[in-house]
Amino acid sequence: MKSRLLMTAALLGAALCNGAAAQTGRQDIAALKGTVEQFLQVQAGGLPGQVTVTVGAVDPRLNLAACPAPQAFFMPGARAWGKTSVGVRCATPSSWTVYIQASVTVIGDYVASAAPLVQGQPIDAGQLTILKGDLTTLPAGIATDVSQVIGRSANVSLPPGTPLRLDTLRSKPVVQSGQLVRLVSTGNGFSVSSEARAMGTAGDGQVVQVKTAAGQQITGIAKSGGLVEVAF
Repeated sequence: MKSRLLMTAALLGAALCNGAAAQTGRQDIAALKGTVEQFLQVQAGGLPGQVTVTVGAVDPRLNLAACPAPQAFFMPGARAWGKTSVGVRCATPSSWTVYIQASVTVIGDYVASAAPLVQGQPIDAGQLTILKGDLTTLPAGIATDVSQVIGRSANVSLPPGTPLRLDTLRSKPVVQSGQLVRLVSTGNGFSVSSEARAMGTAGDGQVVQVKTAAGQQITGIAKSGGLVEVAF
């Protein structure tokens, strides 16, 4: 509700400023900033945390023809996250485009180590803590819920207080090296099941090699329950 009221106020403010500017024939700078702020609030609506939008300064000497309906847009690759740039363009009665700097902060919870994490050891809830901060200043792929981390293991040993990135954590193994697994081969109209021995350790959905009783080495996809699936 609060964000809707803010966006409504921004729209009304921009409309009033544009109306005043139209009388002078010059685009109002405050209206440009209001357009950018409203655009970023909408774009950031689904982010996991408290969003704050700050629009940068616009050169007051900027002399643009008044525009009744300026449109904000992102350049390819830009997004409502951290420092960003928003384009504002006018199609009629005059055609112009400007780019305005802005920043989006997202204050939210993230998962960090509460104790030293040993490489390769499964992580439990007692080794984790929830911290709050600006998610836009943290590495991409940061864990925001302990359920994303429990049971997985770190690729390297980590000290306490380290924010946990999902791409640096290994999934809990569902197949262990040397384990007897059920090899399921499927194809068009057939399914064959046999026993094999895993030649590596893999998490759910990861690639793993197995050796059949006949000595044949086959690559498949590890699944929970000691299964390895091969599709033909």
